[in-house]
Parts: sequence; structure tokens; C-alpha cells
Amino acid sequence: MDILSSLATGSRVALVRLRSMGDCVLTTPSIRLLKAYRPDVQIGVVVEDRFRDVYTDNPDVAVLFPASRSALLAWHPALTINLHGGTRSAWITALSFSRWRAGFAHYRFQGLYNLPLPRAQAVLGTERPVHTAEHVASAMFHLGVPQTEIPAASLYATPPAKPRPYCVLHPQATAPEKIWPAANFLTLAERITKYLDMEPVFIGANTAELAPFAQYATVAGAPLKDAMGLISGASLFVGNDSGPAHLAAGFGRRGVVLFGGSDPVTWAPWRCPHLQQIVTTPVASIPVDKVFAALQSACLQYPTIPPREFPQ
Repeated sequence: MDILSSLATGSRVALVRLRSMGDCVLTTPSIRLLKAYRPDVQIGVVVEDRFRDVYTDNPDVAVLFPASRSALLAWHPALTINLHGGTRSAWITALSFSRWRAGFAHYRFQGLYNLPLPRAQAVLGTERPVHTAEHVASAMFHLGVPQTEIPAASLYATPPAKPRPYCVLHPQATAPEKIWPAANFLTLAERITKYLDMEPVFIGANTAELAPFAQYATVAGAPLKDAMGLISGASLFVGNDSGPAHLAAGFGRRGVVLFGGSDPVTWAPWRCPHLQQIVTTPVASIPVDKVFAALQSACLQYPTIPPREFPQ
């Protein structure tokens, strides 16, 4: 179903991508695929304000819209693709009044779409569980993008000027079962300082979350673009399975992501071989020694990793 090739030159294509930071990051490979196939189209993304900086400065994205039902009306997209299965995203898609409205057929509100999207397995020709980046890309393939390798995420930010190498540590997550104990992070930070000669920098949503780490540099509640810049310039990253881990993967950083409460097949760092995943349930049982050994290995295997360069 090559709808994309039938669109007029310069057409507008809207992507509705609500919810998590990780989902937003893992949508950028598909944006790259779409723009590579149809360089002439204008791509707009409907995104919640707290995650909009995932897409700012991305040359493939023409415009960003707030997550409201009236957001797309004046823009008149020819095609709107709902990449989220919730009620609000379905109605945003419907009220875009696009000629073509696409949504996954196994989600709700199918009557609002005239381009049902099959499951990723059917598009990709596999029965295995798929990664989130593959799930999103399958929509592009079904709509006409030739099937090809799905690229890494495309993120853009400016690193801060820091006098010495630093390691970003993100000790939080959205669920308790995903969180490695604070005492372990502290022990790891001590070893990073002593043996790797790097400054530990802890990041989090607010000061209360970072209180246990006050002896080190902390960045609490920073604007997303600032946090992205900090991660983009880090020599190492260590964090729980959460949004910042996907940012680290998108910037090609080396380090470790700790999994215990979610499926790494679906949520592992995408196309970032030097960001190792350690999977153990419960996550609290992952030894500090194992994490530090992985960091030492990353430093030896990838002594310097320049910022990832993206197509312009």
C-alpha cells in the first residue's frame, strides 16, 4: 500500500506521538526513513510539551504541534499517522481531517481511520517480538517506504563546556521495580571518580529524588534540551531503563543500562553497541562489580567516541 508515493509534491504528513520520552526518541528513526523516501514532504509531529525538545533542531521535522484536538486543523496534512493507541491521539488524528488517516488495526477506535496498519510482525515477516523502533518503522514500510535497515535515533543538542570528562548517572525510573538501589549508585560513583578519573553527575526530575547523591554534582529538573546536551557530551552514561537511557543511545554514548522490570527485547538501547544492557530480575540484585566491570570494558573498547554525526 504505497500511499506515500501517491502524495503530491510538498505534501504535509503529521505524526501523532504522545506519551513517553523513550517512545519519542524511538520515533526519530522512522522520521528519518520517511524523509529519506520523500525528501519533499513536510513532516509535522504532535507531541506533548514536556517531550517536544526530542525533536527540536531535527532537520527532518518541519513543525511541532501541541497535543490538542485542534492542533492540525490549520496545517491541513494530507496524511496523519497515529503512532499512539490512546483516546486523545485517536481524536487528534480524526479531527485533523486529513484525506488519509492511519492507525494500528489492533488499537481502539478503528472507525476513525481509513488506513488500518497491520501488526509489525505481519509487515516485517516475522513472529518474534519486535523492538519499539521496529514497531514504529513498520508503519512507514506498510505505507510505502521500502523496507531497509532501521537507522539509529536522530537527536540534536549542544554539549556543555566542562573542564574534565564526566559520567552522567540517572538513578530514577517510572516504577520501583526498575530502580537500582541508591547505595549501589553511590558505590559506583566512588569508583568512577577514583579509578576512571571522571566526575559523576547525577540527573533527575527534582531535588528530592537526588538528595541521596548530594555529595556529587547534581542536575535536578533541568529543561529537556539542557539534559540532552549534558548526556550528549558525557564520556559515560549509567542509568535505569528510562527515557534518559534512550537519549544516551541516541547520542551514541558508551556505558550501561540496567534492566529488571521491563522487556529489553522491546526497550533495549537502539543501535548503540557500546551502551551495554545488564538484565537481571530483580534489578536490585545486579552487583556493583558487574556494572563497574562493564564500564571499564567500555572505556577500553571505545576509548573515545565523538558525537554522532547525522545526515543534514
